[in-house]
Parts: sequence; C-alpha cells; structure tokens
Amino acid sequence: MIILVMNAGSSSLKYQLYNMADESVLAQGRVERIGMDDSILTHEPSGGVEVNRVSEILDHNEAVRKVTAMLTHREHGVLKSMDEIKAVGHRVVHGGESFKQSMLVTNEVKKEIRRLFDLAPLHNPPAMMGITAVELNLPNVPQVVVFDTAFHQTMPMESFLYPIPMVLYRRHKIRRYGFHGTSHNYVSRLAAEKLGKPLSELKIVTCHIGNGASCAAILNGKSFDTSMGLTPLEGLMMGTRSGDLDPAIVPFTMNKEELTLNEVNSMLNKHSGLMAISGISSDMREIVAAMEEGDKHAKLAFDMYTYRLRKYIGAYAAGMNGLDAVVFTAGVGENSVAVRKAVCEQLTFLGIELDDERNAERSKEARYITKDGSRVSVLVVPTNEELLIARDTYEIVNNRDGEDGM
Repeated sequence: MIILVMNAGSSSLKYQLYNMADESVLAQGRVERIGMDDSILTHEPSGGVEVNRVSEILDHNEAVRKVTAMLTHREHGVLKSMDEIKAVGHRVVHGGESFKQSMLVTNEVKKEIRRLFDLAPLHNPPAMMGITAVELNLPNVPQVVVFDTAFHQTMPMESFLYPIPMVLYRRHKIRRYGFHGTSHNYVSRLAAEKLGKPLSELKIVTCHIGNGASCAAILNGKSFDTSMGLTPLEGLMMGTRSGDLDPAIVPFTMNKEELTLNEVNSMLNKHSGLMAISGISSDMREIVAAMEEGDKHAKLAFDMYTYRLRKYIGAYAAGMNGLDAVVFTAGVGENSVAVRKAVCEQLTFLGIELDDERNAERSKEARYITKDGSRVSVLVVPTNEELLIARDTYEIVNNRDGEDGM
C-alpha cells in the first residue's frame, strides 16, 4: 500500500510518500511560503536528485495539486498515477479530549477538529486546510488524522488537572494535554525493543528536545505525565519559549512594560528561552560553540536548559516510583553530546552511568550511551513521527477495508 503523509502549517506543507510493503520512503518534500508569488516546492525522490521549483502557490489546495503533479512527474516523479496512493495520513496537533487515538476522517471528525480550533488556533486550522485540499485533489482516497495529544490521553487526573477552579475544566476543558505524543510513542516502543523487554513492564522518561521540547513519563507503555500543558508553552526551557514560570509574571510584566496580551504572548513564545538568556541564538549548536569560546551568557543558557531537563527527569522518576530508561530524541536530543553529558552526569543517584565514548558516537540507529551494567539505561533513539503516522493510517484503512469486505 502506498501512503502519503502530510503535515500542513499555515504557510507550509511537508510530505513523505511511503511504500508500506517495506516502510520505505519513495519521496519527500515540502512547500514553503504558501500564499506568496515566490512559493518554493522542494521535492526529493528516493535515490534521486532534489528538485526545487519557485512559483505562485496561493493556497493549500494548489500546494497539494503541485505536490501530486511532482509525484507523477515524468522525470522526477515516483508514481505512474495518483491512483497508486491508497490513503493519506495527516498530523493534527490538538485532539482535545475528543480523540484518544488516530481516526479515519469523516464529517463528524472534521466538525470536531474545527470545534477544537480555539485550543490550537495556529495549528489545527492549517491541518484542516490540508484535509480539505486532499479531498479536492484526491476525492476518493481515505484520510486518517493522527493527533499529537492522543498518546497523552492516558494520563490520570492528578497528572492532567491544574489546581484551579474545577469550573474552568468543566466549562472550557482547561487542563494539561501534552504534545509531541507521536514522537514519545514511537521512541518508547523502539527503546523497549532495544532493551529487550515488554513496554508494558517498563518505566521510561522520553525527552523530545528540539527547538520545541517536552518530556514524558511513560509508565507500562502509557503516558503518565508530560511537561507541555494546555499549550506547548509549558514545561522545559526551549529555543524561544520560556517553559515553566510564575504565572504572576504575566500581569506584572504587562503592567510594568505596558504590554498587550498579544505582546506578552509573543514574548513568552518567540523571544524567551535559549534566545533570551544567551542573547545570540535559539540553536543549541551555536549556544555550545559560544560557550566553548567563553561566552558567559551562552554558558548560563546551557546550564539553565540542562538543569531544568534534569529536574523533570528526576520528578518523573519519583512520580513513577522508579526508572528503567531515559530516551533522548529530536534535534538536540539526538545530536548534542554536550547536553546529554550535562544531564546524565548529574543523575548518578538514579543509577545512570554515562559512557563518554558511546555518547560521542554518531549514528542514525537507536543506541545505548550508558555503561554496561548501568542500573538505568540511557538511549538515543532517532524519532520518526511520519512513519508512525503512516503505520496508523495503514492499520486504520486496512481494518476499514476488511470490514467493508474489500
């Protein structure tokens, strides 16, 4: 089965085309600057040469049309016809409490995604535009939606509720939802395979740390707690997001600096985190390079970042009453030797014994970075959210076809 995986943003569209017979990627690419007269389509067929096309692409409908044309292009395409695509899987950020698993797209599902626009105004509307664009361009192809929040719907109430008036939860569903769920789910499964133990018997903390960052406590294969909350702003210090802070800072700063609600929201999401403390970058690679050259502000940003990450790992070990493994994934987690070292060397009380040589290795495969005999294992596991979306899409569509007798 050939499956197209899509991730639609407000002005972008990323895609990967999978052959589920062997889960190979046939092609991948992205459309950037949607809505502009100089939109860019980047297409890379497997084993082929990357192709770049600049043209006017005014909306997501046209973006999907351009993508489908490229996938069947005589020279750069990988399909003879779009009829070869049997399903399309979409990443949707927020599923609220409505969606505890991936779903086949129906009119009812689309209606509920629209109802959740208030919870994810920057992410869910573009996802809906992607779904609609596929309906227009591939009208007979089933679609599946995979939610970032679904994996975390197993959290108990003591984990997801905030200590604020319950009426706010009952009326507006203000609670912790968590994000990066697809990634936390994927890497925890691979970690269990690497450990050679059933996921249902393990206590794991997964650290998805890139420009956005979150931790998850995964108890017996289910999300028990996670650092992001109602929105992706809560939790760890990130590239440009503040993470946890005293909520009184918001009205205090608004009063002192005469900021509007939009301005303070922008400050916390786009002008905080590593960028704010270092004063030079939100990119951990640049932070580490500056730190090694003696930049005190970069060093402070690095120390704050790793300290907060250690706190979460320790807290989740306490919450689960034990810990079997810590998993690092995403851009920083997979690539920053310095971050992993700084975090692990201060967690020896948990039984973590870092192996510096293993930590310094570069590999695209899941691997241990702790010494043999370390009571708690630490692994680096490259994430692949697109593959998990493809797998969920394949399973749901296959089951539907089986029920229909097809």
